[in-house]
Amino acid sequence: MATAWDVTSGLLGGTLSGWRGTAAFAPARERPAKLLELYDMELSPYCRLVRAVLCELDLDVMIYPCPAGGTRFRPKAEQLGGKQLFPFLVDPNTGTQMYESADIINYLSKTYKRRVNMIRPLALTGSFLMSGLRYGKGVKARPSKAPTKPLELFSFETSPYSRPVRELLCELEIPYILRNTGKAAWSDMGPPSFRDKLFKGPKDSGRNRKVLFEKTGKVQVPYLIDPNTGTEMYESDAIVAYLEKTYAL
Repeated sequence: MATAWDVTSGLLGGTLSGWRGTAAFAPARERPAKLLELYDMELSPYCRLVRAVLCELDLDVMIYPCPAGGTRFRPKAEQLGGKQLFPFLVDPNTGTQMYESADIINYLSKTYKRRVNMIRPLALTGSFLMSGLRYGKGVKARPSKAPTKPLELFSFETSPYSRPVRELLCELEIPYILRNTGKAAWSDMGPPSFRDKLFKGPKDSGRNRKVLFEKTGKVQVPYLIDPNTGTEMYESDAIVAYLEKTYAL
């Protein structure tokens, strides 16, 4: 269940991190034909920087969660790259495999044709502070049933409601396609109830925001799709309860 601290720490952490991973005002000029793949630890400040940039570039990515003690994807990362170090990016479009968040961010910027403006020391400091606020969440593997097909999650990095869902997906080692749903216009800013009353702007301003609006008639995150059970749902608390019931052991 998303507690008051989940929301408060998310808002505070978003502020400390400069809200990187919120907006997608300048998406990538080129789009990969195949999904990028990221071997990821939700709480890692270095992984967070990469996820934030993927959100800002409006690039979707297959997430392979690699929590401490995990056995589902950590061995595969080591097999591919030679070590269990995260983030680890695999781009099947170019055959590229690489470690190191700074190198990954530079690669994404160069390959998908959009400059990423980042003062790394400041961004990394904010990311570390966020990790401190969420200490213990999304860190250690828990026993779970592996889904046959990856799940899908519409989210943006700084959403305080999406974060508990991503943390649980990481702990349960459940692979998922992260459908980055960054705010693509100023009229998207703010929580849905506030935003829609004040700005009355179009709700489908971004690529995945348009998908959500056409599918459900509204745009908010998180939104989970589980092709294994046919389940599709909004609301952080409901999603967490569903994941616990369906996949946790």
